[in-house]
Amino acid sequence: MKLTILGGGGFRVPLVYGALLGDRGEGRVTEVVLHDLDAGRLTAVTRVLAEQASQAEDAPVVTATTDLDEALRGADFIFSAIRVGGLEGRANDERVALAEGVLGQETVGAGGIAYGLRTVPVAVDIAQRVARLAPDAWVINFTNPAGLVTEAMSRHLGNRVIGICDSPVGLGRRIARVLGANPREAWIDYVGLNHLGWVRGLHIAGRDELPRLLADSELLGSFEEGKLFGVDWLQSLGAIPNEYLHYYYFNREAVRAYQQAEKTRGAFLHDQQARFYDEVGAPGAKALDVWDRTRAEREATYMSENRETAGAGERDADDLSGGYEKVALALMRAIARDERTTLILNVRNQSTLSVLDNDAVIEVPCLVDANGAHPVTVAPLPDHATGLVCAVKAVEREVLAAAGSGSRETAVKAFALHPLVDSVNVARRLVEGYREVHPGLAYLR
Repeated sequence: MKLTILGGGGFRVPLVYGALLGDRGEGRVTEVVLHDLDAGRLTAVTRVLAEQASQAEDAPVVTATTDLDEALRGADFIFSAIRVGGLEGRANDERVALAEGVLGQETVGAGGIAYGLRTVPVAVDIAQRVARLAPDAWVINFTNPAGLVTEAMSRHLGNRVIGICDSPVGLGRRIARVLGANPREAWIDYVGLNHLGWVRGLHIAGRDELPRLLADSELLGSFEEGKLFGVDWLQSLGAIPNEYLHYYYFNREAVRAYQQAEKTRGAFLHDQQARFYDEVGAPGAKALDVWDRTRAEREATYMSENRETAGAGERDADDLSGGYEKVALALMRAIARDERTTLILNVRNQSTLSVLDNDAVIEVPCLVDANGAHPVTVAPLPDHATGLVCAVKAVEREVLAAAGSGSRETAVKAFALHPLVDSVNVARRLVEGYREVHPGLAYLR
């Protein structure tokens, strides 16, 4: 089975390959094709993968190419993890937004809109090529903003594109762990949009254990989200929000922390990864060791500004292992082998949330089999969550409209309507600021 990874020179690719090395049995991936526009990054990541493969038996064969069409032909699965504009683009997204006093995070607020505006046209082109060159392939999208990009691609690929994210998985795992339960035996009642969802229940043997957690202040304050949001706020919500909702519930504090930080997250990662690729390219370098060390630093500093604002301290060691590669592998196995499972995924709404139309991509538990991912019926969201979901989905639709039409005014509308952008004039300045620093937004006229 052939897996093509778009963004194959990306830093997280060894996580995916490591998961593949542990997979055995029929229907497993035997060929991995890495595609990237940067040949140097491809070479560096290929070296890391070669060292991983040397420690395993019967490892999938790895090839690399800068030719997109070549990479897509004959693929059974296509993993999309591209970053249009690179980390320099992410750093610019943050800088332009923070100069206007609004959030520049890569998936939330102004930064997420800017990233979406330059990513959607590229993602649409990829989707059209897949439909032409590999019509039977399944596309697994991790490109951010994951929900928005998945929806853009679904207009050309239908249900054969599925978005994944490790945030809901990590959240469910932490809740189960603090309750003393096995995460594999838990049913997580989670619903929302990508990076905008809530756990409303966690069922073990048919019993919802979340009320027990919410009633125990000491237990509730003992894990990441309890420290990040505060016990009182979680008890008021009656749910456990995805960590990214910290940007909404504590927006002023988050913006101030990012403005005062020595470096933004994008700038930090830009410099860190530049060092990584330089080190891996040095003669005699142990590529896998360099990658492991860099990854540990990356995970430990994740959302550090938010945790500092909340006084949450350092991340627990158990939360440093990531997880999106496990979701991707479980999804591929379920489809390729008809190993039915339940995963929280980004898929078309169909009739799951009545407040959104059928084609809106949401993040929700899905039953997965050989025919793809099928969203599970869920209870309606409370009013406060419904309002936020509908507002952000409306912004995503304006981003898609702007990317399709090239309308600068529609792009302004997308920024202005976002709950974290508080002025039409700010929205106009953001569009102009982003057009100045991103050549990829020259299409907005």
